[in-house]
Amino acid sequence: MPLKQQLTEDMKTAMRGGEKHRLGVIRLMLAAIKQREVDERIELDDVQTLSVLEKMLKQRKDSVTQFVAANREDLAEVERAEMVIIEAYLPAKLSDDEVDALITAAIAVTGASSARDMGKVVAAVKEKAAGRADMGVVSGRIKARLAG
Repeated sequence: MPLKQQLTEDMKTAMRGGEKHRLGVIRLMLAAIKQREVDERIELDDVQTLSVLEKMLKQRKDSVTQFVAANREDLAEVERAEMVIIEAYLPAKLSDDEVDALITAAIAVTGASSARDMGKVVAAVKEKAAGRADMGVVSGRIKARLAG
């Protein structure tokens, strides 16, 4: 079942079950997906939908950091609760060994030999690791591997 359809079904279930907080977060996710579809005039597939959810998760992580810095633990806790619901729709994260294997394979496929080839390697890894790895961390590891 496509991710958007799963979200819609879960929204209906949350409505029937009276789960107000979960319902609100699912509606936020669906609204963000719909907004991107309208903005770009396309129908999002699962990979693109995952990128929207990852962006939402990153926004919440940033908010938690800011709320904790501002000594607003009550607001940080609300964001953390939303993060748990969003994370439930994301695929399991890759281990460090799996990420290293993807990087090694991407370097071999692209024939990368220096930092100038980093973009090709990142694109190849991103295709395989969509939604399952923090691409900021991955690109740092690729840069270190190509530099050394």
